[in-house]
Amino acid sequence: MNIAYMNQTLTNIHPEAIIGENVVIESFTTISKDVVIGDNTWIGPNVVIMDGARIGKNCKIFPGAVIAGIPQDLKFVGEETTVEIGDNNIIREYVTINRGTKAKGKTVIGNNCLIQSYAHVAHDCLIGNNVIVGSYSGLAGEVEVDEFAIVSPGTLVHQFVKIGKHVIIQGGSKVIKDVPPFITAGREPLVFAGLNSVGLRRRGFSTEKIDEIQSLYRQIYQMGMNVSTAIKYIEENHPETEVRDEIISFIKDAKRGIIRGMREVS
Repeated sequence: MNIAYMNQTLTNIHPEAIIGENVVIESFTTISKDVVIGDNTWIGPNVVIMDGARIGKNCKIFPGAVIAGIPQDLKFVGEETTVEIGDNNIIREYVTINRGTKAKGKTVIGNNCLIQSYAHVAHDCLIGNNVIVGSYSGLAGEVEVDEFAIVSPGTLVHQFVKIGKHVIIQGGSKVIKDVPPFITAGREPLVFAGLNSVGLRRRGFSTEKIDEIQSLYRQIYQMGMNVSTAIKYIEENHPETEVRDEIISFIKDAKRGIIRGMREVS
């Protein structure tokens, strides 16, 4: 083990914590017994990492963050659960990430994520790779955020909501329904506001593929059909493709229903 301390006398690190090579732990940080930290991770000052934390390689955790605090769920009775944080993540100042409950057993943050200052990730959330959670956002229990999604600052996400791949959500939103993949969600109440075209292009989606996604959502939101009828129409009239199947599968599995289109709330 090769740990670099800024000030060993001002840290509180349990001797049984498992800490990788070249980990930097700054002053006034507390690390509990049942903790694993991967190589080359930087832990800033005044961080608290509690039992159940599993932190990957090359992460940066900024001052004041609290990782693996017990869930803020009255059904939690002390069961052994974890927070599993992947590699190359940036967790900014005063972020709180609670560990799981018996519902899923773990809260998961994927790889290459940015969790901005003062954000809260509650128990049993599942956050995919390359996700951004903006400052002052709150994800309630058992929220799922799929890869490359952006939850803009000040967003509040209701428990059990699922946010699809490549979604961008307008800052200050309240998300109480599932948000299907590839789209921009905005306004109040939250509605489908078009595709996340800029994000899709940045991630290598071709013009033809973006046009296909646009056509699919036009049939779902702009042809006057209810969602069930629109999905049946797409299945019968649109050839099977990866994005078609991704959208259909997401909507069919949406236990809370999906956000509505602009026309439906105007």
